[in-house]
Amino acid sequence: MATNFGEQLMEHRLNLSTLARELHEDGRLSAQELARVGKSSIVRVHPLVFLAEQKLPDAAASGQVLDMDTLLAWLGGRVDQGVYQIDPLKINVTAVSDVMSQAFAERHRILAVEVTDDEVVIASGEPYIRSWESNLEHVLRKPIRRVLADPRAIARHTAEFYTMAGSVRGARGSERPESSAGVGNLEQMLDLGAMAEPDANDQHIVNIVDWLLQYAFEQRASDIHIEPRRDVGNVRFRIDGVLHSVYELPQQVSAAVISRVKILGRMDVAEKRRPQDGRLKTRGPEGNEVELRLATLPTAFGEKIVMRIFDPDVLQRSFAQLGLEDKDLSNWHQMTATGNGIVLVTGPTGSGKTTTLYSTLRQLATPEVNVCTIEDPIEMVEGAFNQMQVNHSINLDFSSGVRALMRQDPDIIMVGEIRDLETANMAVQAALTGHLVLSTLHTNDSPSSISRMLELGVPAYLIKATVRGVMSQRLVRILCTHCKESAPLDVDAWKQLTQPWKVKPPAEVARPVGCRECRDTGYMGRQGIYEVLVNSPAVQALITPTLETVSIRKTAMQEGMHTLRLSGAARVARGQTTIEEVMRVAPLLDA
Repeated sequence: MATNFGEQLMEHRLNLSTLARELHEDGRLSAQELARVGKSSIVRVHPLVFLAEQKLPDAAASGQVLDMDTLLAWLGGRVDQGVYQIDPLKINVTAVSDVMSQAFAERHRILAVEVTDDEVVIASGEPYIRSWESNLEHVLRKPIRRVLADPRAIARHTAEFYTMAGSVRGARGSERPESSAGVGNLEQMLDLGAMAEPDANDQHIVNIVDWLLQYAFEQRASDIHIEPRRDVGNVRFRIDGVLHSVYELPQQVSAAVISRVKILGRMDVAEKRRPQDGRLKTRGPEGNEVELRLATLPTAFGEKIVMRIFDPDVLQRSFAQLGLEDKDLSNWHQMTATGNGIVLVTGPTGSGKTTTLYSTLRQLATPEVNVCTIEDPIEMVEGAFNQMQVNHSINLDFSSGVRALMRQDPDIIMVGEIRDLETANMAVQAALTGHLVLSTLHTNDSPSSISRMLELGVPAYLIKATVRGVMSQRLVRILCTHCKESAPLDVDAWKQLTQPWKVKPPAEVARPVGCRECRDTGYMGRQGIYEVLVNSPAVQALITPTLETVSIRKTAMQEGMHTLRLSGAARVARGQTTIEEVMRVAPLLDA
């Protein structure tokens, strides 16, 4: 009993005056600041939060302040506990919410952040409160490892995690007995006695969809994937071009979530056998409008859906923000400022072609011109354009769409993609009759686009007469400015990146480190690398029915064109990205 009584005496919550005094004793807080903090009579927030918000100068580090990270590191050293940065993308929400009840977590201001076979990691902002440890270890039958975390993050994620887990449990509780009709899972025949999906309008399902969307916006995701598997539905976010697993939903709940999204996107909920497209508009955390393009796909275990997130703010971005600068930007302006002709943008899906075209059209769409687009589908609705969507059910494709637009007195036409000879011929006819046509192609690089047009069946003389230029692009991840550091250049890797062209190597480059801001990836955001081919007289002379792509590339480079890899190498030399990142996205081409 005496031991328990002693432990109770030692237990106490963090106190502002005590923390300030200990900071002063350790040389982290000056006497003047200590006196100022001591005058704070009523503090209604956690003392660590109060101190962090004061931005007090760190007496032990000139020019630095006692922010939350610094305070946690200092306190962790005093109490011998590690500091934990809560990253929702790395936490199994289902597992941590099962460790303890929400009431227990909120009462003790703790949150489980990792669950393994050997231990449970518990985050807390009160290192001297230990009364809950023995009870929890007894229930879990596992040792507990304590870590310190930002009290604000603990409070916020406790509410979010338990709300999400509660909605999933509630949705499972509202499942209905299943009939054998409409079974879409190829292996579900073995489980006909199981429960079917809950109603898509169930409040729990509504909450799950709302949470996923808001969460994706906060995490800067560009795509949300919900993928059915045998027993679960995987939710993944694409952030800076890389997919991250976020959540595992029960299979029936996952199906109901997809049905809810289909309802919001005005898609046929009953049709699960064929792919569908849709769109919806909602608001982000800051109240700004966000559009999502929806696409479903029937798979072996049910419907898969991908939601591509389009931030309307990208239309307001300058070309410098997109990464198009200097001579490449000058050439692009020169190509698009021409009153007629075809300008092509090429690259794989997700390389930023749509953003480039929309940003260009936004600048060209003055009150004096008529801008019309034919898209499949319309990805972002813009008031300055006249936008038309492909509709295959009524035989409205790209070629017939361009034919219709030609009768609308257009100045500028944007064709979503040139896929066949008929569309290519319509684009050529539009260019020959005095219109500027912008479109996309799927090729590896700019010179290959000329070959692609020939393969489609467009005569070489018409390509010479109409194509003003081609821009190929890729998106590379940009190094996090908060944590990147200088590193010596790997000469062999640099030669591999720039071969077969000899490019002077930089003295040093930057490398990713990883910090809280970039989620320990070392990268934050993406920008484009570009290859701008101007259809100059020298290039036109090479456009023949038997043209060689290599000859066009060499001639264009002699006139100043940079290949994608050389454009990426320039970013590496400026310390913006890494050799590995450029080589990952940019193709290696024949000399």
